[in-house]
Formats: sequence, structure tokens, C-alpha cells
Amino acid sequence: MNTVRVNAYAKLNLTLDITGRKDGFHLLDSLVVTVGLYDRIVVRRRKDGLVRTVMHGMGCETLPPEENNAQRAAEAFVERFGTSGADITIYKNIPVGAGMGGSSADAAGVLNGLSKLYEIGDVCAVKELADGLGSDTGYLLAGGFARMRGRGEIVEPLSMQPELHFFVLAPKQGVNTAQCFRAYDGAGKEYPPRTERALELLQSGNAEWAARLYGNALFDAAKTLSQEAGEAYLALRGFSPLGVSLTGSGSACFALFPTRELCEWAKSRYRGRARAYVLEAVYHKE
Repeated sequence: MNTVRVNAYAKLNLTLDITGRKDGFHLLDSLVVTVGLYDRIVVRRRKDGLVRTVMHGMGCETLPPEENNAQRAAEAFVERFGTSGADITIYKNIPVGAGMGGSSADAAGVLNGLSKLYEIGDVCAVKELADGLGSDTGYLLAGGFARMRGRGEIVEPLSMQPELHFFVLAPKQGVNTAQCFRAYDGAGKEYPPRTERALELLQSGNAEWAARLYGNALFDAAKTLSQEAGEAYLALRGFSPLGVSLTGSGSACFALFPTRELCEWAKSRYRGRARAYVLEAVYHKE
């Protein structure tokens, strides 16, 4: 086998609580789910031990290698497992700086692709590499529905698979994650936790009540950095969904509706500037 192709799926944070700090990093508690928007990753074997990554789409063509999480993931994999290198091509569809996990998804996809290419079955070692590459990367190795805690390294897969239909607005201007956390710290506000109660409601079959608790402790901070994020949130609220929130550190916001048809209805009436997507939860990745 000389070539492997994988899909790297985006995620949405249904809830995001900030529970403290440790070693200079914020600690999170979040319900996360993968959705049907993905980057396509092609991994080809090399013989010289080198890694070469090419990006297409979403303005990522000129991204320097040292800032490319997919490149870093591949280099870490080659060093850890002593394999030969790879040519990696990534076709981007996940918006950049949207809080939908695009960079982490690419890193996770590269790790999955290289594991298949070189037949590496040490799941724990691959997860350890992923955790060193970003807060969502370890979770996105498998995706699905999960509770993610700590810096993102504590991932509790959830067996439930609720039917979730989202209308997502992703402003063309992203939000820098580090700046968003600094803005959060600077505001000095505390927000009531949502994750535990939302999970209890989902586990009891009350998905619609759980949706009322969807929310994100970073939303106010993200709004200060992106006016478009605030506009997207208000636009979604105007369609009277079951729930609405920011994902990650933004700038994308999502609304949950009972059916895909209602998502399509909202999309047909949206007149704003953001990229608009109708997406559903994905539990079994290709």
C-alpha cells in the first residue's frame, strides 16, 4: 500500500465550560460532536524520510510549514515510529479560524493516514502524539460524540447517537484562539457550567431541553474580536432554533433544529455575509 486517503471531519462544541487553569493552560469541559464537513487528506509513501505537505483551498496554500499542524503531526509520527516519510496533500473545506477544529482535524487525519499507511497499531502512542499537537486533536482521531475535559486530552466517548441537525454560519474572518483566551482572561467574568446538566438531559432523552443549555464561555470574548461572530449568532437566534451557540473560540456559530428541512429553510432565508452550511452529526467516520 503506497497511498491512503482519509476524511478529517469538523467538530462543533455544543457546550464549552472553562473550569480552571493548570500549568498556564485553561482547563475545559465540553460536549463535542463531529459533523459532515471534512478536509480530504491524501498520504503517499516516501523513501527518504522527509515530509512534504501541500494545502489546497481556504487560503491555506501559502501556510508556512512551521505553522502547519499537519506537517508537525507527520514529522512527529516519523520520528516516533521510525518510518520513512510521506507526501501529504490536503484539500481544505473546513473554514479556518472558525472554531470547527480544522487544523486539529488535519493533524488527526494525517496521524490516522500514516498509521494505516505504515500499519502502526499502537493507539496509545498515536493518541499521545495527538495530544501534543492541539486540544482537539486527540478527540478527532476518532471523533463522534464525546465529553472532552482537561486541555482536551481527557476524552470520554459517549454511546448515544442523537440525530442532530445544524445550520452553521462561519464568518470569513476567523478568530485567533490565543487572543480569544486572553480576552476571556482580561474580562474577568465567570460563567455557570453547562456541560454536566446538558449531558444529563441528553442521556435521559431530552435533546430539546439539552439544546437550551448549549453555550460557550468564550462567546463574549470572541465577540470582542469578531463583530461578524456576534452578527452570526443574532442571525441564527432570529430563526427560533432549539439552541444556538459559538463553537470553539469562534468565529463560527451554529443553531440546532429538529429537522434538516428546517435547517434548509433557515439557510434559504439567511442574507448575511458568512459561509452557510447545513450539517448533521457524524458518528461513524469513513
